[in-house]
Amino acid sequence: MPNRRQFIRQTAAFGLTAGLLPGLPLAPAAGAAVSGNASAVAGRPNIVWILVEDMNDWMGCYGDKTVPTPNIDSIAARGVRFDRAYMPAAVCSATRSAIALGAMQTSLGVHNHRSSRKRVPEEVINLPEGVKTVYELMRGAGYHVTSSRGKNDFNFVFQINDLYDKLVGNMGFSKDHWADRPEGKPFFAQVQLMGGKNSGQYSGAPSRAKVTEAQAEPPFTDPSQMKVAPYYPDYPVMRREYAHHYDTIRQTDDEVGQILDALRADGLLENTVVFFWTDHGMRLPRHKQWLYEGGIRVPLVVAGPGLPSGQARADLVSGIDITVTTLALAGVKRPAWMEGRDFFAPDHEPRDHVVSARDRCDYTIDRVRAVTTKRYKYLRNFLTDRPFMQPQYRDGRDYVEVPRELYKAGKLNAVQSFMWSSTRVPEELYDLENDPHETKNLANDPAHAAELARHRKLLEDWIKATDDKGQYPESTDSLRGVLTRWDKQAVNPEYDKARAAKF
Repeated sequence: MPNRRQFIRQTAAFGLTAGLLPGLPLAPAAGAAVSGNASAVAGRPNIVWILVEDMNDWMGCYGDKTVPTPNIDSIAARGVRFDRAYMPAAVCSATRSAIALGAMQTSLGVHNHRSSRKRVPEEVINLPEGVKTVYELMRGAGYHVTSSRGKNDFNFVFQINDLYDKLVGNMGFSKDHWADRPEGKPFFAQVQLMGGKNSGQYSGAPSRAKVTEAQAEPPFTDPSQMKVAPYYPDYPVMRREYAHHYDTIRQTDDEVGQILDALRADGLLENTVVFFWTDHGMRLPRHKQWLYEGGIRVPLVVAGPGLPSGQARADLVSGIDITVTTLALAGVKRPAWMEGRDFFAPDHEPRDHVVSARDRCDYTIDRVRAVTTKRYKYLRNFLTDRPFMQPQYRDGRDYVEVPRELYKAGKLNAVQSFMWSSTRVPEELYDLENDPHETKNLANDPAHAAELARHRKLLEDWIKATDDKGQYPESTDSLRGVLTRWDKQAVNPEYDKARAAKF
């Protein structure tokens, strides 16, 4: 039997049953065959998740007209645009694990990025008995469930054949998601796009071969027209990163258009709910892996039969709400372990705050929590013995090394230097209405003492109520698994014990 650190214990609070909502017939168990006419699921919509990697909300429907995004905009125009959707983490595996389970990754112990990869047998993380992914629940409800290959980035043990009826192609779109499903059976397709990791070669862009060799990975969007955030130095490398990101957004919009066109051509669009969102922000520091707005606030647009049209919502939404909303659209009750909310429910109670978490990212050990409320963002940095910019996977890339050298040379201002300091403040508080870039820390401002205390209590209560697993040290076995992949890059003191036990 694995010990507590290797097995996420089942608690009495978990009610591990999920059934169809009243008025709908019972569905077969996950993986069971469904008859051709699929009477048990008649009348329920198809559901498509368009899940995009590493991308900000720099799109037309969010007010950014730098590049055209007609296809993403069309989903928003005929559906709902969520202006304050926050991911549970700012790194892929933690976010994807949380959304797969409909609960915070910290509640189920699947919070450390790239965990349970079986590099050593003892590092595996088993879910509590009875806890299932949204994919298994949708299969059990009679849906034909598919996913793109190449990104099943979960921090727990799973059997791929239990999750999906079919894996389709690689990252990108194929009509095979629904082409060969049983007749009359609705489908749930997870179409995964590379997003910010893409080349930026959008439709109509000049050929790469025609670009001069003097330009390294040149963007097609004009870097000279980019306006970088105040926390970055306004240098060519940062402008190029911005321009390239716009190119990837434009390329992603092309791919979204292919998906919508295929649904329309097959006569499926009118009976399909389409979700579009990204797992976290772009690859720059302060965005990906960080809990500032650029890292956790993402685009989320949803359109489909029976949903409002052309609506914009400003209420706080968590990524785990996508899961519960999807189940509700399929007529499946929310299992008791899920912490998400159905944001289309008639009796939906908007959140007054959303929590996001940063824990180990690859080999970089950290613990940060963010509480976002209507006006403020509160961050708690638990490991103040280490700088913000610890050794990380981005080291060596020009958009990291140029600011680093500028900081060493004393050429960054106070706002730009904040992330490069060798010290870290324990608390941060930002007024998002008046400081959307989060550059003025109000934690030590007496005028905001009451707000600081309120947000601090929200976090303390949440940690206690959910038994935030990040408060417990990561097991030696798990850290041994990290060392098998990143031995010399893993420099945090927590690895010393794991190295001693490695053999």
